[in-house]
Amino acid sequence: MEFIKGIENLNRPLRNVVATIGNFDGVHLAHQALFKEVIKRAKKRGGESVVVTFHPHPIRVLRGIKEPFFITLIDRKVELIEACGIDVLISIHFTREFAEISADMFVRDILCKCIGVKELVVGHDYAFGKGREGNIDFLRKNGLELGFEVHKMAPVIINEMVVSSTLVRKFLRDGDIEAAALLLGRYYRIEGRVMHGRDRGAKVLGFPTANLQLNDEVFPKLGVYVVRVKFNGDILKGVANIGYNPTFGDNALSVEAHIFDFKGDIYNKTIQVELLHRLRDEQKFSGPDALVAQINKDIRAAKKYIASKNL
Repeated sequence: MEFIKGIENLNRPLRNVVATIGNFDGVHLAHQALFKEVIKRAKKRGGESVVVTFHPHPIRVLRGIKEPFFITLIDRKVELIEACGIDVLISIHFTREFAEISADMFVRDILCKCIGVKELVVGHDYAFGKGREGNIDFLRKNGLELGFEVHKMAPVIINEMVVSSTLVRKFLRDGDIEAAALLLGRYYRIEGRVMHGRDRGAKVLGFPTANLQLNDEVFPKLGVYVVRVKFNGDILKGVANIGYNPTFGDNALSVEAHIFDFKGDIYNKTIQVELLHRLRDEQKFSGPDALVAQINKDIRAAKKYIASKNL
């Protein structure tokens, strides 16, 4: 896949473009259905499949807040979109100045002149531009005038739920990891470099842990999770605490993963932690001994869950 950072860096003509536009945070099953349709139509007309996205998230720029937190950070989003089979990904740098562009100008100058869209595939509720003026009726009207077709996708419904990034975020924040995975089509994953923590895992508690910090991602509901850790091509199992370690009075949100039967050195290495199941809330214990007893219970519960699901 060709990844173009900034529309100004598109320096070649694209061929018979079939495109879709959106933020695509999470690259969930509804996004994947859009991409599949784009690829199918591009192959039919002998063209290139193109995804147009924005970074940073428009809401962050326009409201000046950090919300919404991302389900997938930009590098992961690129990786997932590439895995879907898209030919070209164009990431438009979203600024307040860009936000002032009218929907009409965006269609004429960017979609048509710069990208050369011949067909546009959009979600059932898609709209863009100031005041969301660029809705599907607007796109179809402009398509008739400017020579591109517009195709509206039906919503993707799973277990009577309309798949959306908003709903995935809700499930993650509620701790309903299985429901989030159902809509994503995969387990939710946290990726990061293993850092030195408070050095309590092995020395104080007898359970070495890999410590990651959450930065810009959705914060799943605090608590203890069954996890699968991917590192160096290996898939390992374990438990992880997402929270503030109230027993020791910490105040920084972190992910501490204990990997079963693992003795390697992974400091400063990047690992992926997939959340499989939430075991319990984070708790404050009377001291290290009580915490150790609970960790042993968590490990037994995690191994039982992994065996029951054949993971």
